[in-house]
Formats: sequence, structure tokens, C-alpha cells
Amino acid sequence: MNRAIAQVVRAIPRGRVAAYSRVALLAGIPGAARRVGKAMGALKGAPWWRVIRADLTLAEGVAVEQTRRLKAEGVDVKGRRVPASASASLKELTDRL
Repeated sequence: MNRAIAQVVRAIPRGRVAAYSRVALLAGIPGAARRVGKAMGALKGAPWWRVIRADLTLAEGVAVEQTRRLKAEGVDVKGRRVPASASASLKELTDRL
């Protein structure tokens, strides 16, 4: 299952984000956002910082590093919130899978 999650995370374009729940849906495990979160630590080489909460906020514990990486990609992070315009659409992601 981690392989499917990694594939979806790698499909998130630079400068864009996707919610844990959307990653779970596209990985074939709808409703398993927490499982995606747990898998993130094991994903080698996948851009984990592009995965955020459904409410457009950054993950606890990694917010500082996540902010740094997202800003380097041009995402306008304010506090711990990402603008809705940075969210990758479902079509955008499925086209890249």
C-alpha cells in the first residue's frame, strides 16, 4: 500500500499540495487519511511536504520544515495555512498518475 501512496505523492506537482484524504482516495484506500499520514515517514524520495490536512493547514511536528520546502516551491504559506489556490485538483493528479 505504501507503494500506491508514494506514487500519488510523487504525482503532486511542484508548488501544489494535496490533502491526506485525497492521497488516500487516489491510492485506492478511501477514508484512510490517517494511514497516509503514518506512511509518510516511510516514503523515501517522495515529496512528503506537499501533503497537507484537508483544512489547508500543515502537519504538526513538521510545519517548520514543510513551510520552508513549500515556500521554496513558490507556495504562499501564511502561518500554518496554505491558500486554496495551491491545492492540486483531482483531474490534475489523475492526469499525472
